[in-house]
Amino acid sequence: MSTSDSNSLHHEPAGTDAGVSQQIRDISEVPAVEVITTGAVHLMSAAAVKVGLADDPEAEGLKDLDEARKLITALAGLVTAAAPEIGSQHAGPLRDGLRSLQLAFREASLIPDEPGKGPGEKFTGPVN
Repeated sequence: MSTSDSNSLHHEPAGTDAGVSQQIRDISEVPAVEVITTGAVHLMSAAAVKVGLADDPEAEGLKDLDEARKLITALAGLVTAAAPEIGSQHAGPLRDGLRSLQLAFREASLIPDEPGKGPGEKFTGPVN
């Protein structure tokens, strides 16, 4: 036997709706270029840690090249796709950071990838 309480949908308190509405209004004011570059910087930071570039005595223990490969590839796809939309003044530094990560990945790898097969190189071309 079920009660009306067990069949009803769970609703958030009324104050939560106002908070969500405010968050939606806040994000609507952020330019797309800022959202894109912020996402790219988060990917870049995470990839740097996974490649072993963290400024931390435990950096080697944080290294995970499989995870770094995924993050760098995602970053390369985002930067490549977004570059025409965000302009060279924003895309240039992101490309530089991406290239640095790709080179750091190559240096950190015990068995280097073939040229053009490294993380993100299907989007950027071979990195040397």
